[in-house]
Amino acid sequence: MASDGDYETYKLGNFKLKSGGEIPDSFIAYKTLGDPSLPAIIYPTWYSGTISDNLWLTGSNKTLNPERYYIIIPALFGNGQSSSPSNMPDLRPFPEVLFYDNVRAQHELVTKHLGVKHARAVLGWSMGAGQTYQWITQFPEFMDMAAPFCGSAKTSLHNQVFLEGVKSALYAALGTSSAGVAKPDLHSTQGKRISFTSETRKAGLKALGRVYAGWGFSQAFYREKLYETAPRLGFKNLDDFLVNFWEAWALSKDAEDMLVMAHTWQAGDCSQQEPYDGDFKKAMEGIKAKTLVLPAKTDLYFPPEDSEIEVQNMKPGVGTLKVFPSIWGHWAGGPGQSTEDVKWLDDCLREFFAAN
Repeated sequence: MASDGDYETYKLGNFKLKSGGEIPDSFIAYKTLGDPSLPAIIYPTWYSGTISDNLWLTGSNKTLNPERYYIIIPALFGNGQSSSPSNMPDLRPFPEVLFYDNVRAQHELVTKHLGVKHARAVLGWSMGAGQTYQWITQFPEFMDMAAPFCGSAKTSLHNQVFLEGVKSALYAALGTSSAGVAKPDLHSTQGKRISFTSETRKAGLKALGRVYAGWGFSQAFYREKLYETAPRLGFKNLDDFLVNFWEAWALSKDAEDMLVMAHTWQAGDCSQQEPYDGDFKKAMEGIKAKTLVLPAKTDLYFPPEDSEIEVQNMKPGVGTLKVFPSIWGHWAGGPGQSTEDVKWLDDCLREFFAAN
């Protein structure tokens, strides 16, 4: 176990993956808030997010109050804190990691290292919601409640297509292209090692930021120019927003890390495990935790219709659907820039926790 002050790491050893590959000398990064004697809440990170990017939903004035709960924030493989290309330069190609692998690692961290036998809740935004669905299908008895917000149990076909654009921005900078959905690039399939120079990294990540810019927020968000008027944004104009919000976000990341996490997301499907064997309805029926599903009305890649299907396939009385009444698109669910949406989400979680 190591610590850099902001978070700690737990060594998993040679970690076997569902794909048949492994991460040698692997480790998972995590942070805990509150006392270990309190009821545990597991709150995983999202695509590109670091552990500190989850803290906006915690605090003494929030439902996720460290004075009431033992909050565990585990980091995704590939986020740059847990095992990732950026911190394991000798591991190339980096193996394909699934939500299944992430949650198995988190379960080991939570049970073996932190000594938690049962969790009050698992919750998360975006890929954090994907991990939430993975938790409640992979370890259905482990928690009382779950709250996936702005995410899905199975990455939709439309979402997979969007992610092809994200991946292709990086591949184009390397002079290659995608070999397909949940597949690497064409150079890699031919056994050629790909690596970014400082120039190709910069070009690829800038392009990735611009690809993402059309998806993260809704049409109404742009039409109403909230990037200029929202208190936590306040950009001068559209170009300022594209450069100093979207490109700046992308350039702060590692290109290979982003590809590892994009694969995890694109391949997301919690029914692809025993005992469900690809039967999505069976996986949803396997959920035992009371589950509050919170999509955003204007999310362009996790639309409420997909969440409705998930809840309809759960057993009666298990799932509840509430829709963020927001024009912030996917960003309604995080990472905390929309103050109204933060309040709406926190209020929903407070009611949900109190009712269960």
